[in-house]
Amino acid sequence: MAEVIQDVASSRPDPLMAHRLLTETAESITEHNKNPMATAAAGEGIAVAVLNRNEPAFYCVPARTYEELMDLVDDLELGRVADARLADGQKPLRVSLDAL
Repeated sequence: MAEVIQDVASSRPDPLMAHRLLTETAESITEHNKNPMATAAAGEGIAVAVLNRNEPAFYCVPARTYEELMDLVDDLELGRVADARLADGQKPLRVSLDAL
């Protein structure tokens, strides 16, 4: 019996374990489920961490903020493509916008 109790206790997360939150605002999943739009508004345009048993389960990100993040991801990918093309050893070709 003591082995079973020890096994169950060892499988539970440590209640004092720290979790990295990538935002300043957090809300419980219970509160989020009551009013999801209030969760989004609570961040005032910034993501809100939604916690399940004091652990971040997901982030509630307003649509406008998400769109801005996706634009940044697209820019990053275009930068990688440009860097790869510059690293291929070929001489860059200058083109004016009027020529396009």
